[in-house]
Amino acid sequence: MGHVNMPASKRNPRQWTILDILSAVFFALVLLFFLLVFTPLGDSMAASGRQALLLSTSDPRQRHRLVSLVELGHHHKPIEACPADSVDHMPCEDPRRNSQLSRELNWYRERHCPLPDEMPLCLIPPPPGYKIPVQWPESLHKIWHSNMPHNKIADRKGHQGWMKEQGPYFIFPGGGTMFPDGATPYIEKLGQYIPITGGILRTALDIGCGVASFGGSLLSEGILTLSFAPRDSHKSQIQFALERGIPAFVLMLGTRRLPFPAFAFDLIHCSRCLIPFTAYNATYFVEVDRLLRPGGYLVISGPPVQWPKQDKEWADLQSVARALCYELIAVDGNTVIWKKPDGDSCLPNQNEFGLESCDESNDPSNAWYFKLRRCVTPTSSVNGEFPLGMIPKWPDRLTKAPSRALVMKNGIDLFQADTRRWTRRVAYYKNTLHLKLGTPAVRNVMDMNAFFGGFAAALTSYPIWVMNVVPARKPLTLGVIYDRSLIGVYHDWCEPFSTYPRTYDFIHVAGIESLIKLPGSSKSRCNLVDLMVEMDRMLRPEGTVVIRDSPEVIDKVARIAHAVRWMPTIHEKEPESHGREKILVATKMFWKLTSPSH
Repeated sequence: MGHVNMPASKRNPRQWTILDILSAVFFALVLLFFLLVFTPLGDSMAASGRQALLLSTSDPRQRHRLVSLVELGHHHKPIEACPADSVDHMPCEDPRRNSQLSRELNWYRERHCPLPDEMPLCLIPPPPGYKIPVQWPESLHKIWHSNMPHNKIADRKGHQGWMKEQGPYFIFPGGGTMFPDGATPYIEKLGQYIPITGGILRTALDIGCGVASFGGSLLSEGILTLSFAPRDSHKSQIQFALERGIPAFVLMLGTRRLPFPAFAFDLIHCSRCLIPFTAYNATYFVEVDRLLRPGGYLVISGPPVQWPKQDKEWADLQSVARALCYELIAVDGNTVIWKKPDGDSCLPNQNEFGLESCDESNDPSNAWYFKLRRCVTPTSSVNGEFPLGMIPKWPDRLTKAPSRALVMKNGIDLFQADTRRWTRRVAYYKNTLHLKLGTPAVRNVMDMNAFFGGFAAALTSYPIWVMNVVPARKPLTLGVIYDRSLIGVYHDWCEPFSTYPRTYDFIHVAGIESLIKLPGSSKSRCNLVDLMVEMDRMLRPEGTVVIRDSPEVIDKVARIAHAVRWMPTIHEKEPESHGREKILVATKMFWKLTSPSH
């Protein structure tokens, strides 16, 4: 085959000189500079680079090195901000992770936490336009739209009075799916059948609460309602409730016990919560029964109560209530009200659900990652007197030592000493340290190591509420907290808490190092840096943290505080307190995510 004759210049191309290569590199760098500085590509590349840096801390070795540097005070700049799309991030309720899990028994909507080494070590930023929240009690009726610009509920539920957008605010008319005219007339109707006023009822649980207008309306009656809902398609029900200053918690009734002790609530309410109470051999009804105080009231509004095409479900619901000897107080339209018997239910009677009493090996107040049991909790399984009518009314309940205090040795004496101690300490916080307790700046408060709830009890004269957290590996004293008419949950502080970012004004912890230690050991299960990054996630900008511990621990906490952008000061303990203890008071700085090009 013949060859094509090419000019010599084509057959022997000119070799590139070093000068040519350097010139090409120079012009390429100039072009790249202009692209990065003057086009959106620079922003996106910087953002992706920052995210890569953050995600690199999930490499255990790099992450552990960064934690050590922060603890030692050798990390001389704040921990990086998380990416802008993480403003509402909840590590254990992450839809991207949980959507891949089984939907059986709502498993995918329960808590599923990443391992600590899998979580980026970064600080959650506020959304653009975030403002210091509207103060209580005005916040009950309106909040800043820019603090959570999620319009889905307002668009879908506005006609039912849930919430509406109005100028720079979301406003809350107080309605709900089953009470579109407002929660107040609905509560007045319930008051015809149950003792809403008079201090008989104090603690309530609202299941599937929406934006918590039911719980918000009960506050004026002296009833403290803990409202819960999962992170669902509406995205922000609980975030709206907490922004309003109403006690609320992200939670799902699925495969595990809810993180509360037995016989905690005087009233349990479900308004169109769509819980299949009679499914799985009435497992969910039995869990509600575990939580309801003997003599307490169960209110269910909406399906299946006298609901079209749900005759069988309604008949089954009545059957399981009869099997547990619940007294039918009223059926009013689509609302049913039952009263739980004061003593042990009539089990072990024959019933179509195969329900039996739980055996003595089952501690009914053990409720942290505890699988649901298909057995009924006998009243006699917990020592003490619990029925409504046999316990003091509110507010006398607050200071009377309940029999459940005997979960601790010399529990009654411990309870009384703890009450006195915290009355003294809160007075010192207020009068000497000049903390904002009792001012409009503080509404949502958390006690991370609550024990008997003495700190919260000392605050009841203030217009605040306290989430009392009892660490799951410590003595199960949460029943005492509920018996004195306060509210709270079990939690393990080596995991993130089930709340949205920026939901608490004031976080208090006595003995912070004990939260990360193995009980009875000096070994740590997790580290203070991760714990304080989680505290920062929960705390609102300009919020307050108070930490009590030994001087050595407080020094370490102060070093970490700078890394999480808090402004700490260290104080001596109150003169009357014994032991080696100091108090760190810190304010979270109000910082915002800045554009990488600025």
